[in-house]
This record gives sequence, C-alpha cells and structure tokens, in this order.
Amino acid sequence: MPNIKSAKKRVLTNEKKRVENRRLKGHMKTAIKEGLEKQDGLSLKNAYQAIDKALKKGVIKKNKAARQKSRLAKKVTQSK
Repeated sequence: MPNIKSAKKRVLTNEKKRVENRRLKGHMKTAIKEGLEKQDGLSLKNAYQAIDKALKKGVIKKNKAARQKSRLAKKVTQSK
C-alpha cells in the first residue's frame, strides 16, 4: 500500500477506471454475441454502438474497433 497521499488517490481512481472499463468491455462483447446470434438490424446496430462507445471511452483502440465491425459484418453477410 502506498504511503504518499497522491499515490493513495491514484489507487482509488485506477480501481474506479478498471471497473468501468471492464463493464464497457463486457457490454461490448455481449452485444457482439447477440448480433451474431440474432443477425437482425437492431442487434447489429446495438453491437456497432457498443463498439463505438468502447472506442470513444478509450477501452479499445481504433483498429480493433474497425476489425470487430468488419468481422461482424462479414459473418452476418456470409450466413445469409
């Protein structure tokens, strides 16, 4: 455990950010799975929105977001 006051604060803020990032990433993964299962317009839209939100918050990087969207679209169009 840190002794310096600012380091103690950083421990608290880092934990808050870690929890929020895990929540966003889990929500994104769930939305992608639903998009693959249902393959309707609404679930795909929700998956894209979840990916974009994770990107905007800095949980994932730009290329990962693009790759996931591309793979999602590719799997949906192949199965139809």
